[in-house]
Amino acid sequence: MDIIQSGIKVLQIEAEALSRLIARIDRRFVDAVNALHRCEGRVVVSGMGKSGIIGKKISATLASTGTPSFFLHPAEGLHGDIGMISRGDVLLAISNSGETEELLKILPSIKRLGLFLISMTGNSRSALARESDVTLDISVKEEAGAMGIVPTASTTATLAMGDALAVALFELRGIQEADFAFFHPGGMLGRRLLLRVKDVMHRGDDIPAVKEEATFKDALFEMTRKKMGMTTVTDGDGKLTGVITDGDLRRLLEKEEQVFRKKAKELMSKKPKTIDENALAAKAVQVMESFSITVLPVTGENGEMTGVVHLHDLLKIGVV
Repeated sequence: MDIIQSGIKVLQIEAEALSRLIARIDRRFVDAVNALHRCEGRVVVSGMGKSGIIGKKISATLASTGTPSFFLHPAEGLHGDIGMISRGDVLLAISNSGETEELLKILPSIKRLGLFLISMTGNSRSALARESDVTLDISVKEEAGAMGIVPTASTTATLAMGDALAVALFELRGIQEADFAFFHPGGMLGRRLLLRVKDVMHRGDDIPAVKEEATFKDALFEMTRKKMGMTTVTDGDGKLTGVITDGDLRRLLEKEEQVFRKKAKELMSKKPKTIDENALAAKAVQVMESFSITVLPVTGENGEMTGVVHLHDLLKIGVV
């Protein structure tokens, strides 16, 4: 129980620290977001120790949401890396005490370049705060832990304020899904936002298809040959009129003795669910889940059938 209570207390302290930040989303926050929005260069994030680790995450979040950004280690900046900074950049400096020696030592160079300086600090009277154009207050009532000296609530508050900056800036820029996908071309996120049905569907001879006049046997053979557990049914003009699934055939075999004499048009389910070839592949997954199906006929601009997409293919490429 002592371990459980300890964990609960940490979360309570950190939750309170986050709650106290809400009142600090004020004019200074607006000024900081506007300064980042006006930035003609990159947002340079800098901090030492735990503040630096949090700073790297904030920089990564900014970059992934459309704001060019990189992290500058203050100590490395004092030994040449300050050359990475250019006029037009904005510096986001993080220090809970506001008195971090290495960070303060790079400020003269920042000032000479004329960079706008945003600070995130727990001490609004610190040297860093005095030198800043905008200061965001990330102070906390207490750190979690018996001694109250381990950076816990303060780093949580800093990360949350950084997220608030990044998301507010993201929304101010009016980033769309396509833009966001551009920043995430790899991995599941990129695939969900970039891949269209036409990129993954089966085409041409790979489409399981029979004519309306095809027999039960023809439909069964086509389903077996194409290995999709279904076949589409088309009319004389090649237009989709229905689908037959292996489940449909099993149910008919149980109910009807003369099923082998039936034509495809008598076996098929009419008005099948379809999806446009330009729809996102993720949308196809949504439709399949909604109607408990694994294959969707795909249609083009004029409603003609252009392919089929199978759930297994979407699983393989990581859309699901």
